[in-house]
Amino acid sequence: MNTNVIKIHKNECIGCQVESALSFRPLVEYLKDRLKTEKSVKSEFYRFLLEKIEKDEVLLNSIDAEELSKYKDTLELIFTILTPLMGDEDDLFWALSTPIPDQIFFSTNAFYKFFKDHDPKNKVNKDSEPVEKKQLKFIYNIILNRFYNFTYVLKNEIIYAHVNEETKLTQYYNIQTDTKFVDIKHKGKLPELNFEALAQYFQEDKELEYLLDNLPLKDFKFDGFSIISITDVTLQHSIDGIRDALVNHNYQTEAYTHVIQALKSLSGDGSLEFGLMPFLTVNNKLVFDNKEFSQSMLINSAKAANLEEEVFYSLVDKYKENPKAIFVSAINDDQITKDPFLRVLKEAGVCSYSVLPVYYNNQLAGVLEVYSNHEVQVDDKLLSRLRPAMPLIGQLFQYSIEEFDAKMDEVLMDKFTALQPSVQWKFNEAVWHFLQSQNSNSKVKEIETVTFKHMYPLFGAVDIRNSTTERNIALKDDLNVLLNHLIDALKAMKKTVKLDLIDKLLFNCKDWIKQIGSFASSNEENQLREFLELEVYPFLSIIKGNHPETAEIVDQYFEVVVPATGAAYANRRQLEISMQLINTEVSQYLEKSQANLQASYPCYFAKFRTDGVEYDIYIGQEIAPEKPFDLLYLKNIRLWQLTSMVEIARLSKSLIGEMPRKLETTQLIFIHSNAIDISFRNDERRFDVEGAYNIRYEVVKKRIDKVLIKGTTERLTQPHKISMVYFNPDEAKEYMEYIKYMQVQGYLNDDLEQLDLDELQGVSGLKALRVGVKYLDAKKDTTKKLKPTELKSIEKEIAKMLQN
Repeated sequence: MNTNVIKIHKNECIGCQVESALSFRPLVEYLKDRLKTEKSVKSEFYRFLLEKIEKDEVLLNSIDAEELSKYKDTLELIFTILTPLMGDEDDLFWALSTPIPDQIFFSTNAFYKFFKDHDPKNKVNKDSEPVEKKQLKFIYNIILNRFYNFTYVLKNEIIYAHVNEETKLTQYYNIQTDTKFVDIKHKGKLPELNFEALAQYFQEDKELEYLLDNLPLKDFKFDGFSIISITDVTLQHSIDGIRDALVNHNYQTEAYTHVIQALKSLSGDGSLEFGLMPFLTVNNKLVFDNKEFSQSMLINSAKAANLEEEVFYSLVDKYKENPKAIFVSAINDDQITKDPFLRVLKEAGVCSYSVLPVYYNNQLAGVLEVYSNHEVQVDDKLLSRLRPAMPLIGQLFQYSIEEFDAKMDEVLMDKFTALQPSVQWKFNEAVWHFLQSQNSNSKVKEIETVTFKHMYPLFGAVDIRNSTTERNIALKDDLNVLLNHLIDALKAMKKTVKLDLIDKLLFNCKDWIKQIGSFASSNEENQLREFLELEVYPFLSIIKGNHPETAEIVDQYFEVVVPATGAAYANRRQLEISMQLINTEVSQYLEKSQANLQASYPCYFAKFRTDGVEYDIYIGQEIAPEKPFDLLYLKNIRLWQLTSMVEIARLSKSLIGEMPRKLETTQLIFIHSNAIDISFRNDERRFDVEGAYNIRYEVVKKRIDKVLIKGTTERLTQPHKISMVYFNPDEAKEYMEYIKYMQVQGYLNDDLEQLDLDELQGVSGLKALRVGVKYLDAKKDTTKKLKPTELKSIEKEIAKMLQN
């Protein structure tokens, strides 16, 4: 143990900020209180220490830190009481300091060496905040906690990052200050604080201004000593660093660089390097890209050695058939004969090379490379340090695979997807004008914006009712199945394997079953996944290897968690099948139906897949300049829109018998009678509205799907109904004529509702029509039979309406 006094803040007057005294009075009071209740053998130890402190009267009063070196044996007794009995002072970072940490007067050898060895110039997280300000926050944190039960200013801990001079790796330490043995006295009446005002100051980082004015430090006195402890948190900080890389960076080079650096810190070996190789596929064949989506030593070496791609791909394909960990501590000629790919690594200067398979949802997502330019033995200690990072690397690989696939789709859409014939002519003109400008001296370098003016918009949405709720239910049902199968497997193992850890896992499983019902976010689901992948699956693999009699039990469980076929994914598979069935049938119906519309007058039809299907239709003179436009075509397409919604409602209802999970749809139309301008946005490859007024149309479209009927909690959109949202009463009048016609024709029920709707953000004055869909009876025709005179009258009425 060390009694040398260490000045923490050499040039700052920390003690000037508040009156304080170093003493052992709080410890004495603590020991006396413990002796009143402590009945075990500890009481003798407490009594012995108390007598020793009281014997040295100077320790009962305020004392200078420099004087305490005379009482080393008493300080060692205090150390013994305040630290775990088995703690080794050569490994424990522990010290005693003045009440406001300024001088350390007693420390373990490990702490003293840590303080002396860590040169401030190697500190990583240099903080520009003045030391005095940090110390004031520390002081007020203790005061607010003691006197006002308020903790918000600052935790009594600091994360300290330091570059190790030997390994050149960053190490992270958590420095904590325990003020249990610090008494605080206040002179006079304690002031009242306005915590609402204080909270505002906190938000502006000006809380010290308020506190110094309203809670002066001159009225406080600190008495006692503080305990400082340091913990190496490099492992946890490295894992957190990988998580941050997934969240805060793109999933390409930047994230890979951060993850590799975190893995090096995690390993604790500065000579190790890491490579990341996700398995990317094109047409189900592996491809490799080391520029954006991976950083692999093997790929780099193969390219540098001009290794033929076919040879390289065959090696990786062979590995993919039987993925396993490969450890080569030193590459030699015999190993190169067995595995030719080692030759290119040796030529690149690699001496040691290991490969670890990385999984995502039990599917092989890629490999993690561990290599060095000198001989390295990858042992259990290193693997145990890397194991917590493997699920996160699997997630990174999955993101890279999805990002790669999205980029493929983006280029595919950009270069190969054909435009609709109704608007392609205008894009052709824009391209021709652009090419002309390129061949001339024109300064125009950007292609012109394709715009259609004075277009009449129509919007429709077929939504799957309560899709989010259904997804949550399916997920929770599947997790229940998974955990119950796991419980059964663990119970079966327990009959032959005698391990207390099985009981602990059983407890965890039952606890997770209780928690599943209250899942509020994806975070809990991620925590459950980490429990399974970090604790359960490694445990099952080890038990299977060491106890062959459990192999069948383990294999049966892993069959349950296969996404494509396992029972633990059955509910989600059923839901996706049902949703896909609805969306596919609705999409196909719309595609066929809108093709007939184009025959009457060209229009732009854009369909979007959400949880259901949405579509935009634009019609107007500029779509077909050579063909005169008349409002008759607009009225015809509006009547088609209403009719098609009936057919879609009937179609989705007829599919219920084919769905593994019963789902219903809602049908919504937004009526907008004013013409708008639309332009093709080159950056997003879609049409969008032009002008501030027209943007209101887009705003309403995006918000009406969840609108409520005014004064109620009822959603406007309901199964078996068609909802039509509008602003203008004239719009409603036109559609009411269509509804009347379709009721007579047997499409709609005689239950039309005229409704006022709740205000949406930035949108007020919305109204709606809602009417029920009449379904066909398979046994009898429910269509009303009209007399010839009635039918003729209705036909004349519709014809007249279309002409107007």
